[in-house]
Amino acid sequence: MIRLEHIAIWVADMEKMCDFYCAYFQATASDKYINPKTKFESYFLSFAQGGRLEIMYRPDIESNNSDQERTGLAHFSISTGSTKEVDSLTARLQQDGYKVISGPRTTGDGYYESMILDPENNRLEITV
Repeated sequence: MIRLEHIAIWVADMEKMCDFYCAYFQATASDKYINPKTKFESYFLSFAQGGRLEIMYRPDIESNNSDQERTGLAHFSISTGSTKEVDSLTARLQQDGYKVISGPRTTGDGYYESMILDPENNRLEITV
């Protein structure tokens, strides 16, 4: 059986990103891995229904300071299980100062979703 195991993203602020995904998306963080030789650090954030997000830091990796589309990973999606939860979580994130790019709405291909930017401008789709 083939399945997507995890997605990894470089981050500038490990603790802020870890707190964001744990607080809003109920992720559970692993112990922080630190390689003192390379100055590499990472957390694996696990989600209840499967899938993991690895957030990684190394001081020589440049930050993403733009909310513009770019090549590479376009977005990743987290399912809440219901339209009510999409609406509620999107409203909570917006109230807490996070940028909502679109939605909540039903897309042309039938998904109910919103698109937000996480604290480091990664596009995050919240869907049913």
